[in-house]
Amino acid sequence: MSKGFMLVCDGSNGAGKTTVIKGIEAHLLSKGYEVVLTREPGGTEIGEKIRDVILDPSTPQMSDITELMLFGAARAQHVIEKIKPALAAGKVVISDRFDAATFSFQHYARGIDLETIKTINDLALGGFKPDLNIILDLDPKVGLERVQQRGEGMDRLEIEKIDFLSRARDGYLAQAATEPDIFAVIDASFSKEEVLKRCIASVDNLLKKV
Repeated sequence: MSKGFMLVCDGSNGAGKTTVIKGIEAHLLSKGYEVVLTREPGGTEIGEKIRDVILDPSTPQMSDITELMLFGAARAQHVIEKIKPALAAGKVVISDRFDAATFSFQHYARGIDLETIKTINDLALGGFKPDLNIILDLDPKVGLERVQQRGEGMDRLEIEKIDFLSRARDGYLAQAATEPDIFAVIDASFSKEEVLKRCIASVDNLLKKV
């Protein structure tokens, strides 16, 4: 049985994660891989219930540390119940967001102490880390316009101010600069076709290593 591996599609809101994930899934299926799609927060029955609490726009009073611990709880369940079993079975896991989002939103944007975030995240991951984080990079103003154009209600994080979203973007870029071996930053301002092409190229580079 071939070794399973995990890809994460993350980055700016409105950058096109859903389109990219579907494209990567199709690419991997064409190569004979079995693919599991998931998301954070969520991915499990417990995680989805936590997701509803975290993203509910009617609870602006939620404290930053509560938000962080809820993300950690959902991630711990996600890794134990879904991700590790899939990898052990030789499958490819593609997640819509993962722990890079926590460092970007809760540390860089919210300002929670980095060591506190590392402690919570390390407990949730138990030594696990994804093989590749694809970061779709986009000006937050453009991303917000795209989100609004979808005609759907915005969640508790999407309604944050532009400077908050800009700090989160800076967080993704900082992480990518620190760990270039497991991060690939893709300019999401290009056409959907070009963005997907560049993302698949990053995936193919990973396939040469696993």
